[in-house]
Amino acid sequence: MVDLAFGAAAMASIFAIVDPLGVVPFFSVLTEGMTPSEKQQIVSKACLTATITLGVFAVFGQWIFAGFGFTIPAFKIAGGILLFGVSLEMLHGERSRSRLTAQEREETLERDEVAVVPLGIPLLAGPGAITTVLVYMTTDTGDPADKMFVFVGILAAVLITFALLNSADRIFRRVGRTGTIAFGRIMGIVLAAVGVQFVIDGILQVAGLR
Repeated sequence: MVDLAFGAAAMASIFAIVDPLGVVPFFSVLTEGMTPSEKQQIVSKACLTATITLGVFAVFGQWIFAGFGFTIPAFKIAGGILLFGVSLEMLHGERSRSRLTAQEREETLERDEVAVVPLGIPLLAGPGAITTVLVYMTTDTGDPADKMFVFVGILAAVLITFALLNSADRIFRRVGRTGTIAFGRIMGIVLAAVGVQFVIDGILQVAGLR
């Protein structure tokens, strides 16, 4: 039987870490001065990049584990710590530094590449999103069909991102930076809980209690 609780948690976690609304101000700044058609191309390419990146990790995640000799509990604990760190930055109204480095900020001056870096990777498909996808895809729920929720979560997050970025200029004018930061903090609380749960699950598996 399909595990709806697992599905809801997976989709909510993926949406929270991708944080579509949080990308809006970055998109507005990076595409300032571009024509509407140029912005449309940037949006499409960024969303496609994020979808492919997360999809590849979802499908081949188990082989990545095998290739590097990782155990699922270890990755859950590491992933939980990473997500908790990201959530703390979001709660402080900051964009995760794991998503955007100083060097990547300089590279955004090359406008032809902003769709892939940094919008697609790492603003949308960053380390936190990849970790979340990998952990949920390797969680044993007893029914392989449950993993479809992960792909649904990826598609839903990307489609919402696509819609928001196409309306980015209007949204940013109405919501403003304060509203965007507030939304990011709400998502930060969700991610903090998810991160703690990942760590607990990993510890329980190591102890043989789950």
